[in-house]
Amino acid sequence: SKKASGKATTFLTSSVPGPPLETKPDYENIVGPLGRWADQIFLKMFRDKLAEQVYRDEDEANRIPLSPDGTYQEIIDLAAALNRRSNLSRQDIQERARETLVQLFPSWMPPQYAVLFSKPFPAFAARMNAWATFVAGTWLMGECEINNVEVDENSGDGGDGVNQGLLVKRCRFLEESGCASVCVNSCKIPTQTFFAQNMGLPLLMEPNYETFECQFSFGRVPTAETELVAELTPCLQRCPTVGSLRALHDATADSRANDRKESSDSDNCPMIKPGQAVEAVPAETRC
Repeated sequence: SKKASGKATTFLTSSVPGPPLETKPDYENIVGPLGRWADQIFLKMFRDKLAEQVYRDEDEANRIPLSPDGTYQEIIDLAAALNRRSNLSRQDIQERARETLVQLFPSWMPPQYAVLFSKPFPAFAARMNAWATFVAGTWLMGECEINNVEVDENSGDGGDGVNQGLLVKRCRFLEESGCASVCVNSCKIPTQTFFAQNMGLPLLMEPNYETFECQFSFGRVPTAETELVAELTPCLQRCPTVGSLRALHDATADSRANDRKESSDSDNCPMIKPGQAVEAVPAETRC
């Protein structure tokens, strides 16, 4: 129809093309420094923890069947399923993704790391985490390299930025998901929050949706400006949902905002019963 055609044209002209598909790396043959066997262990562990968060309140019948050893596609499918949950807000999705990272470690480790390393030795902690992310995250993100980054002007003993960064040259997770919303809500924001809240170490992640690069800057605090840039990034032209995930998240946010408003109106006015629409009560009888 003309309406559908017009919508598709608008999406294509307002979305980001991303890097050419012809130059897509052979991700299956990009192996982390510990070898393919270690990458497979990391993959299966991450897959299992992510599945727990995606389906923690779902019936067995609604779950995606998972293979015994785990595949990368299953991680993409689980991330997409998490973002498609109509009963979850962006904040809910981000929290479940953060909890996935938390569950990868013994419960005592993140808080102890914050006490023993992040707080007394922030520069060392930043370099250590850049290295650890390179070692344990290449299978997830693709080819990476340790690099130097800018640090906050008032970072104090937070280091000089040397070897405190990790550059993902072309992110596999972003490429395979094909979705900026999945990137922001299932990776960028929850990962930053995990390092800041659980590991005691600030982290700024800056994905580039034109090239699929992503710059990790350990020890650098995200600003309102950097977060707004990511949140307002247009959809990718190759998005499998053609932008519908962002529309779903916007609708969920609007619905919750209306629920809070109605709840507030009900609390403030005894004439409005809980759950009753404000409009159902004649204006002259409202408080």
